[in-house]
Amino acid sequence: MENQQAQPEPKTMEKTYTPQDIEAALYAEWESGGYFHCHRDPGKTPFTIVMPPPNITGQLHMGHALDCTVQDILTRYHRMKGEAALWLPGTDHASIATEVKIVEQMAEEGLTKETIGREGFLRRAWAWKERYGGHIVQQQRRLGASCDWDRERFTMDEGCSRAVVEVFNRLYEKGLIYRGDRIINWCPACRTALSDAEVEYEEQATHIWHIRYSGPDGDVVVATTRPETMLGDTGVAVHPDDPRYRHLVGKTVTLPLVGRAIPVVADDYVDMAFGTGAVKMTPAHDPHDFDIAQRHGLEILRVMDDAGVMNEAAGAAYAGLTGSDCRERVIGELRALGALVKVEDYTHNVGTCYRCHTTVEPLVSRQWFVKMGPLAAPAIAAVREGRTRFVPERFEKIYFNWMENIRDWCISRQLWWGHRIPAYYCDACGEMTVSRTAPAACPKCGGSVRQDEDVLDTWFSSALWPFSTLGWPEKTEDLRYFYPTSVLVTSYDIIFFWVARMIFSGIEQMGMPPFHTVVIHGLMRDALGRKMSKSAGNGVDPLEAVDTYGADALRFALTMGVSPGSDLRFSAEKAEAARNFANKVWNAARFVVMNLDGWEGLDGKTLSPADRWILTRYQQAVRDVTEHLERYDLGLAAQKVYDFAWSEFCDWYIELAKITLNGQDAQARRATQATLIHVLGGLLKLLHPIMPFLTDAVYRYLPGAKGSIMLTDWPQPFSVYDFAADAARMDGIMDIVRAVRNLRAEMRVPVGRKAQLWLLPQPGWEHALTGAEPLLQRLAWVSEMRVLQEAPAGEKLVAAVCPASQIYIPLGDLVDTAKELARLGKERDQLAQEIARAEGKLNNPGFTGKAPEALVQAERDKLTANQGMLETLDARIRDMQ
Repeated sequence: MENQQAQPEPKTMEKTYTPQDIEAALYAEWESGGYFHCHRDPGKTPFTIVMPPPNITGQLHMGHALDCTVQDILTRYHRMKGEAALWLPGTDHASIATEVKIVEQMAEEGLTKETIGREGFLRRAWAWKERYGGHIVQQQRRLGASCDWDRERFTMDEGCSRAVVEVFNRLYEKGLIYRGDRIINWCPACRTALSDAEVEYEEQATHIWHIRYSGPDGDVVVATTRPETMLGDTGVAVHPDDPRYRHLVGKTVTLPLVGRAIPVVADDYVDMAFGTGAVKMTPAHDPHDFDIAQRHGLEILRVMDDAGVMNEAAGAAYAGLTGSDCRERVIGELRALGALVKVEDYTHNVGTCYRCHTTVEPLVSRQWFVKMGPLAAPAIAAVREGRTRFVPERFEKIYFNWMENIRDWCISRQLWWGHRIPAYYCDACGEMTVSRTAPAACPKCGGSVRQDEDVLDTWFSSALWPFSTLGWPEKTEDLRYFYPTSVLVTSYDIIFFWVARMIFSGIEQMGMPPFHTVVIHGLMRDALGRKMSKSAGNGVDPLEAVDTYGADALRFALTMGVSPGSDLRFSAEKAEAARNFANKVWNAARFVVMNLDGWEGLDGKTLSPADRWILTRYQQAVRDVTEHLERYDLGLAAQKVYDFAWSEFCDWYIELAKITLNGQDAQARRATQATLIHVLGGLLKLLHPIMPFLTDAVYRYLPGAKGSIMLTDWPQPFSVYDFAADAARMDGIMDIVRAVRNLRAEMRVPVGRKAQLWLLPQPGWEHALTGAEPLLQRLAWVSEMRVLQEAPAGEKLVAAVCPASQIYIPLGDLVDTAKELARLGKERDQLAQEIARAEGKLNNPGFTGKAPEALVQAERDKLTANQGMLETLDARIRDMQ
């Protein structure tokens, strides 16, 4: 509640709002003033968000802008609620993406990784990080991100690197990390292993080749989309219940072109109804074949090298050929041999590298793996039991599906940029040592050791992000206070890349899930619903939008479209509308500030019906916006603020306030001033999380304002300012205004022409309407108002009905009857001519029989619409006559 002491005169606001003039200076003040820094406070509830770390190679795009805006809204809201709100920022080293960039840069200089060596390459990588790593961080600042930059982290900084080594050693000591030969996804272009989540699938047209494998006990025909891999076949699998092949189980057939005898095995995995029911087994080049080979002891024969070229094991005739060239030779030789039974067209999904989009090769390779079964089970339970929830809930099904079918995670990458695997090998005795620090010598024989050449998957380090960034493995005060974090904000496309791994890592290392809520938003699309991309040419640079419309306009345009889990369409029109909204708020605030001379607080004031109405509406806005934010419905929160600010406050209350401010009643003027400042101040606070620059700039013009609005308290509703009955009466009067305006619009009454207004109140409304004349005179262009006791008779009137009253306006007050009848007559003649033309056309068989049906139907629809308009026009003319 405000006191009654007169306040200092407010400052003068600029006539126009120019975001480019205020945003940079305001942000610099926020950051230098430490407004974003979060202090641990035992008396406060912590609210923590860890930023999904963007790649150091990244350029801010609309997806980043959306993600950043959502996190900043939640952080600012909880900060104003009085919580210890920490938004912890950072960046990711992005092993593959960064290495690709550096290799491309070196190629322009005629250099390769091999020519400069590992140490030289890493020096270049760190220099790259120093030069480009901060770009996206500066771009986030331009959006207004209120991160605690004092706590900014990098996935390869000293603390995070120590956490990676510690987790690797702990999991290895528990038997959850192992090294072995398994099928992995291999990118021949990046020359590195990929996890299942790093493979993107795209539909490709190909063929299915049916090949006969002959044997002494009978033949089988197998079907394959990759005939070149048959050179690595070591068996054929059939279903144990398939009567077609039961006699061949345990026998052998001969592999065409190679002449190798391979066994026929029975396995339940085989689908009898698919293809021929017989499946060639290439265990070194297919994950399912690999699993079957493990069960039946089939040989693992790899016939392709890391570059996707056939090796010596494929045979001398094929060694050195690319996969595609080998395919052509194999098909030709099979056809010549008579072993190619038939070829069918086929379309299927093919795995590609998520970075370079090269077709991924499944290969047997010696790699490091995380055993996922024991880690996935408690992570699944955490979501099932509600300790972590997804918003919206439907994404839990996707999470469960992936986690319940998860394969062991390949974590080694054949790269140089990243966290090097902390395993050490002795060439003298073959001993392998996994250690937190590099051993000086082999612990078994004392010989020299060398570290594993590979680095860890980038997602291994980012899986630790919620606790490594807070100081783990050290038991820091930040870790004790801020962990578990509160909310994780991300798009649905990285549930598997990141969210699932953070959940099982947090449970494994910290004993509890890393956050209680995962807020999922959609992807950014253009106005036509297409995914934004550089290649499609439909991407929008968020910084260009900031330059054009201001950061707040971009943020508001993004937020207005946010619906949890749904994709968002963005267009320039949305940004323009948001900029117009910002201007509307600025102009309204300027009007208020210009009319606050002698302003006093709201307590004890005698409030008018309009004052009571806007206070009641404001109370409801506070409740609604707060509820939407608590439920993470940011789009609904933005819509509520927009509707309240634009329609109720600016379009209605300010117009109502002008009556009092320009009147002679000093007490009423003081009450309206107090109401204006109370509601405007609260509106700015409701809007602040979404539009921080505008609201802070305006707030400083308000009398009594000190410092930044972000350091003020979130608005609370007070029941003393709820005036439900008064608000309902005001709504009834506003309905009358709308009805009168609609009548004037329908009759095309010139702006400024006033008319009498006769009201026949509905039961219980007479008193409210009697005092509403000043309001109706101003807002409905009323010259004189009469409250009737009964319906008028014998007058030419236009009428309407509202919940509060029947409305009558003398026709002569609205229009010059003779001129209006002449105008309507002319309009009727034109309409009649158009109807006659259309009827003639539709009665002409030459038109209806030869013209396209769509064109004929359009003409019928137009005729029907014109006939309806003619009826309305005739009724209007009769009323006026």
